[in-house]
Amino acid sequence: MAALAPFLVLCAFVLGFHHVQATAETLSSLDSSFCHGGLEVIYPGLDVKQNLIVQEDLRKKVTTVWKAPQIYFPVADKSKKYILVMVDPDAPMWTNPTSAYWRHWLVVDIQGATLRNGNMQGTTLTDYRSPSPPQKSGFHRYQFMLFVQPPGTPVSLTEQEMSSRGKWDLQGFVDRFELKKPVACIQFRTQNYKD
Repeated sequence: MAALAPFLVLCAFVLGFHHVQATAETLSSLDSSFCHGGLEVIYPGLDVKQNLIVQEDLRKKVTTVWKAPQIYFPVADKSKKYILVMVDPDAPMWTNPTSAYWRHWLVVDIQGATLRNGNMQGTTLTDYRSPSPPQKSGFHRYQFMLFVQPPGTPVSLTEQEMSSRGKWDLQGFVDRFELKKPVACIQFRTQNYKD
C-alpha cells in the first residue's frame, strides 16, 4: 500500500488533474436556484419541469416547429390573475448580452384557474416568439417567470417597449406595476440547431 502512494502522486503530476470547468453547456448552481415554484412549460416533445439543456435532436423543433407551449402551474390561486414573462437574458450571445432582456412572450390577466389545468388564458401583449439563438452565439437561457398581477391593475407596455423586443427593462416593468418577486420560474438552455 505504501508503494502505491508515490505511484499515484507521480501519475497526478504526469497526467495532471482532471478539472471540469463550468461552461455554457453545463448547468450552474445559480441556474438551478433560479427555478422554483413548480411552473411547468410543455412543448409537444419536451416537458420542462426543471432547469435543463435541450437535447440536440430537439433544438430544431423548439425553434422552427413547435408553437407556444402550454403553461401549467398546479398551485395557482383561482381567485388571482397572473402575468407570464418569457425572456432571453443572453441575447445576442451569452458572452456579450447587449440586447438583454429579449422579450419572447408576455401575457397578462391570466386567470389562475386556467393555469391549474394547463390551458392558460389571458391577454397577450407580446406574441410568442420561439427560442432562436443566432448561429455561433453559444447557449442561451430561456426564462419563464410567473408573477401575481395586483388586483385592479391594468398592465400594458409603453410605446417604446412595443417598438422593440430587445433591451427590455424587465426590472423597470416589474417596478412600474409593483409585481414583487415571481411566484414561480423555470428556464432551459438551447443553442442554434445548426451549431
